[in-house]
Formats: sequence, C-alpha cells, structure tokens
Amino acid sequence: MGDVDQGPDLAYQRGVLPDVSRTFALTIPELPADLELAVGNAYLLCRIADTIEDDPVLDEDLRKALHDDLIAVLAEDRCAKVFAERGSAHLSDATSAKERALVADTPRVVAIHRRLTRAQRSAIRTCVIKMCRGMPEYQHADKAGGLANLKELDRYCYHVAGVVGELLTELFCEHSTTIGKQRQSLYDLSASFGQGLQMTNIIKDVWDDHARGYCWLPRDMFAAAGYDLDQLAPDHNRVRFRVGMDQLIAIAHGHLQNAMRYTLMIPPEETGIRRFCLWAVGLALLTLRKVRAHPDYVSPNDVKVSRRAVAAVLMATRVSVRSDKVLRMLFRFAAAGLPDGPTDPPRLTMDASRVSR
Repeated sequence: MGDVDQGPDLAYQRGVLPDVSRTFALTIPELPADLELAVGNAYLLCRIADTIEDDPVLDEDLRKALHDDLIAVLAEDRCAKVFAERGSAHLSDATSAKERALVADTPRVVAIHRRLTRAQRSAIRTCVIKMCRGMPEYQHADKAGGLANLKELDRYCYHVAGVVGELLTELFCEHSTTIGKQRQSLYDLSASFGQGLQMTNIIKDVWDDHARGYCWLPRDMFAAAGYDLDQLAPDHNRVRFRVGMDQLIAIAHGHLQNAMRYTLMIPPEETGIRRFCLWAVGLALLTLRKVRAHPDYVSPNDVKVSRRAVAAVLMATRVSVRSDKVLRMLFRFAAAGLPDGPTDPPRLTMDASRVSR
C-alpha cells in the first residue's frame, strides 16, 4: 500500500464489522495493521457473497449473475457501483438491513480492496471465487433434511469456511517470511481450522437453522445413532439426538485441535496473529462445552458464551500468548469434558478449472 494512510480505511472497517460479525469485530483488530486491513476487507467481501447466497427470494440465475458480477468487480472488469445498485435492488426483506447496507456499500469495500498489495488482492479474489462457485452446490438441495453424510458436511464446510482458512494462511505468509517458511504445514491444517469453527456454528445454530428450513447435519451419522433428521424437532427423541450431536462435537473438537496446532506454528513474536487465532479457538471450545452442558437447548442464546467467559479467554491468552506450554495447558482446560475426535484433516480442494472461470 506504499505511503497510503490506512487510518480512514481501518476506521471504516472497525465501524462496519460489528454490524455483520460480533466475533470477527473482536478478533480482527488484534492483527498487525496491514493484516487487519486485508483480513477485514476479505471478511466483508466474503460476507457480501454470502449475503447474496443466503437471500431466499433470489432465483438461481440472478444469484449466479450477482456472484459473477462480484468476481468481475474484483478483477476490475465490472463497476462496483453498478453491482451494488443491482444487488441492493434485488435483495429481499428476509436479508437483514445491515447486510443489505453492506451490499450497497460495496464500492467502499472494493476501494479499500484495490489499495491492498497485489498478493493480498489475488489471495482474496481466489477465496471469493471458491465461495461463489462452491456454495451453490448446496443452495438448491433439500436443506431441511440434512446433508447425506459426513463427507458432504466436510465439503460444505470447506466451501464456506475452509477456503477462508486457506486465505488467512496466504495472507499470514505474505506478511512474514518467517511464517512463510511454514507455508505447507500451515496450509495442510488451514481448512481443518476453518471447519472446526464452522461446525461449532452449525452445532450452536441447529435450531435457528431448522426454523429457517435449513439443516447441515449429516444424515448417516444421526441415522446410525437412531435419529431420523426428517423428524428433526427440539422435542423429538432428545436422547438419540444427543448421541449424534456428541459424535459431531467430537469431530469439531478434533478440528479445533488442528487449529491449535496451526496457531502454535505461528512464531511467538507474532502476538497479534496468535491472539486472533487463539480467541477464535477458545470461544469455539467454550461454545461446544456449553452445548454439552445444556443438551435441551433450543436457541443459540441458550448456549451463548458469557461476557465473563469471553473476558477470561482474552485475558488468559494475552498473558500467555508467547508460551506454547501454557497455551497447550489452557487448551486442555478449555476442552475439558469434550469427547475426543480424529485430527486427520480432510483433504478438500476445489478443481482449479472452477476457480479460473
């Protein structure tokens, strides 16, 4: 970015992030300024793509056209203002006012994007393409009855979160040559990191998603536990449902173990990046523990991590951010009582030909 003053851009992103993500509004400002700007910008662009994907009124052709337009805008082949006007005009009231406002503000987000480094822009564009090409695979499936199996859940999580883990790895490596020396090891764990966070959200939000006609749970896993997802309801066979959820929690826990391995590969002197990762992992672990402690929950608010617990995570990681030994101990403490799961990350990628289109 040369000598460009980042202050106004950082101020804008810090102002808008809380409107669309409480968690990322908390964690992204911990990053070094150049990364804070790039990661914040990437999140906003991914959220614009996600907003288009999630609007229930948009038909398939228009949704694809808007995604294509967004990709073209990032390639500087399309006008951001025209995209914003078209997108805003077609989004329905089912999309929140704050998300519609973000889409309308695409020109501001894109203006910041064009002031990033070439490497940052390329990494972000690749991530947005992967999301836009991958999410529609699930948009018109029978969303109410769950996904077919764990492999489909892995693929879904990759398209909406794993690709973000890959993006962050590219940005971290571009930021630091020391981190860059660990590129392949970090990349191997990056999609698993994202999947752990996404699976935690799926578990936490299962009843809110159900109320909207969505279910991202794997049918085969719950069928093996004796639970039919076609009968999904808060008051239906909670004992069998909990068996399935415990298996899902174990898998999410395994992914979060990979996330911790990833975090400890970041050099101790990169305290901001470590805190960014640690806070996400810690809050996810505490959320999974809340779910296990409240098996009859019917709303995300029932398993929401308290402000006191959030403050404890922030304080503990600030004090111990440079000590791998203490951080491992804190992870074990935060994960106490969670069932163990596999830590072999799924090898998920997207066909390069689909990214280039």
